[in-house]
Amino acid sequence: MLLGTWNLENLYRPGGPFGPKDEAAYETKLAALAAVITELDPTLLGVQEVGDPEALHDLAGMLDDDWHVALSEHPDSRGIRVGFLSRTAMRVLADTTAFPAELRPVQVDDSGVTVTRAGRGFLAVEVDDGPLRVAVCHLKSKLLSYPNGRFQPRDEGERARYGAYALYRRAAEATALRGLADDLLDGDGQGRDVAVLGDLNDEVQAATTQILLGPPGSEIGTPGYEQADKGDATRLWDVAPLIPPGQRYSRVNSGRRELIDHVLVSHRLVHRVTAAGTGLPDEGPPGLPSVGPDPAERRGAPGSDHAPVWIRIG
Repeated sequence: MLLGTWNLENLYRPGGPFGPKDEAAYETKLAALAAVITELDPTLLGVQEVGDPEALHDLAGMLDDDWHVALSEHPDSRGIRVGFLSRTAMRVLADTTAFPAELRPVQVDDSGVTVTRAGRGFLAVEVDDGPLRVAVCHLKSKLLSYPNGRFQPRDEGERARYGAYALYRRAAEATALRGLADDLLDGDGQGRDVAVLGDLNDEVQAATTQILLGPPGSEIGTPGYEQADKGDATRLWDVAPLIPPGQRYSRVNSGRRELIDHVLVSHRLVHRVTAAGTGLPDEGPPGLPSVGPDPAERRGAPGSDHAPVWIRIG
């Protein structure tokens, strides 16, 4: 089976403030997305940036066979949310935005406003293969926004503060997601097939990404990887080292290649991974547009500014 994640970039029906301006542009976008999914041929695909729930159903309707759709009921202020496309039926296990009770409110702007929940829901489902439990997420973006809809700061002090606010939120969201992963693992990662995937909005070695891994040690490519220890029951492994180096990116930000979309798996599952990649299998490095600080610049663009990230499980 192939398990993957893909940020679909502003998947809205036409006519709203964020999606394509007309039906023709919408159909072009859907066709581009559907072509990639058809070629990728996933068994289960976690998706992000679904603006209109009906749009994901429109996309599913363009795919071969019958696909099952699951969507979080917790969108952000733009209406975007996470979800799944699956070839088999899914059971929803959790759909939550809750921070751990012990975590204090997180400041998000200069006015002192704080939040106590994630900006977008974390959705977890179970499918019968294994069974397999999977959570999908979309953590706080590194692309900064400022008061009154600005994407450029007034000065470098404002840039630094809002960078910190975004980092605080992303770290808190990663902590909450790790709590959901603990629930899915239930202390039995050696016996359970569990995956956490999605747009983490940061790279492999970022502190926020590292929060999700659990106990340190046994990383892929280290001497400890093949050595069983007590941490295996609760660890998650980022499959990034299994992706060919030339393909190890999922977005291009101002000309810089970044791997910000991730698949993390339990001990039992990591040893069943036979291949990992970005983009489409057997097509080499993904061809992606370079994005800047203003996401509105790509309103209505076909396809997505992210590449899928996937694993093949034997």
